[in-house]
Amino acid sequence: MGQDIVVLGVFVADTSYRADRAPRMGETIMGNSFALGPGGKGSNQAVAAAKAGGKVHFISRLGRDPFADMALEIWADAGVIPHVTQHDDSYTGAAYIFIEEASGDNAIIICPGVAGTISTDDLDAQADLIKGAAVFMTQLEQPMAAAHHGLALARSGGAVTILNPAPAADLPAGMLELCDYVTPNETEAEALTGISVGSVEDATKAAKALLDAGVGTALITLGENGALLHDGSAPVHVPAFNAGPVVETTGAGDAFNGGFAAALARGAAPLDAVRFGAATAAISVTRKGTAPSMPELHEVQALLGL
Repeated sequence: MGQDIVVLGVFVADTSYRADRAPRMGETIMGNSFALGPGGKGSNQAVAAAKAGGKVHFISRLGRDPFADMALEIWADAGVIPHVTQHDDSYTGAAYIFIEEASGDNAIIICPGVAGTISTDDLDAQADLIKGAAVFMTQLEQPMAAAHHGLALARSGGAVTILNPAPAADLPAGMLELCDYVTPNETEAEALTGISVGSVEDATKAAKALLDAGVGTALITLGENGALLHDGSAPVHVPAFNAGPVVETTGAGDAFNGGFAAALARGAAPLDAVRFGAATAAISVTRKGTAPSMPELHEVQALLGL
């Protein structure tokens, strides 16, 4: 088995609008600014893992439109190897993000487009790739059946399996048992376990509940408080790194997951991989954007003193 990382996920083009307020129905107002950028948790994680030194393959669906061109360009620049089908009868995913200027509060509409039709057939078409991977990682933005099937294929081939359970959703029976690692944030951990996570002690309780549900190792991300790793023996709290002033936290969880997967694929011990993921996230929040904020391998190594 090599060091390949296979990511199943979604690409979404983020269209962000800033204005003093949201328009009322039937009203047109002037905005303050606009930004267009790459999004989608799976795509962001694939870019993060590739820039962190991983050999990354990405499974998804795209339309044939300018947003698909953006996705292919982003992946090419990062070194992500796409295993995607393109479809003329639908569109590449997009998100409308309204940001209120004064408060920073947002309202979001997501249209996944053709990625919302990813099926188990897409995974079967890449079965050999998935089974031969060192690491397989997925999230919950594409249909649940596809994520579940991908984890099962990866487990059957001996790949390390990672589920980032975002956005939070009810999981089918047996899905957690296919996961070597589950990587929720505080909100997602509560959705999975019913335990409110507001501290490291709470995270330890939630991690234990995930282990009891069949997860191999629970890894709960805690934002500025770092992460909690629990493999069934002693839980370990990994503090966050300080890489400089925080500019934007969007995509920090994706940076963490991508960095973590890249380190595992290289054979790093789990705790070292968590530290690598935390350092990757710490650098990403010092920059604007999601995929464009992901650091290169040498930057992460420098922060870790490697």
